[in-house]
Amino acid sequence: MENTREIFQIMTRRFGLLNKSCCSAGGIDISLIQSHILYEIDHQHKPSVQKVAEALDTDITTFSRQIQSLIKMNLVKKTPDPDDRRVYVLSLTTEGAFVAASIDQQINAYLNEIFSQMNEFEKDTVIRSIKLLNDAMAKSSVCCTSPMG
Repeated sequence: MENTREIFQIMTRRFGLLNKSCCSAGGIDISLIQSHILYEIDHQHKPSVQKVAEALDTDITTFSRQIQSLIKMNLVKKTPDPDDRRVYVLSLTTEGAFVAASIDQQINAYLNEIFSQMNEFEKDTVIRSIKLLNDAMAKSSVCCTSPMG
């Protein structure tokens, strides 16, 4: 039996998930969590601070610090919801949209390069397997929590 943990450790390293900075766009270094935040804001319709924090399963204090940092970098705007002033809505600035698109392009180019090493059947098998794994992880009783507690 192959060492499953080792397989995931190697994949994590190769995908760069342990790097402090995941991407650079427009001369700005973006951390992995910041790239996830930009992605969620870009792909949700007028998301609230709480909604994005929940989507990323991040505690609100850590998340708020990341949002403040992205606001200072002029990538994200936080505005009160006109219907409920207690709720803040997140949106990307023009620069934030550029950075999000640039990161998307970089990651897609990386994935395309990886998949170019495989034939169509192998690529489909990998994608189907990752979807299966994601579904199983969602059903797990320890889903969305760190294995370390």
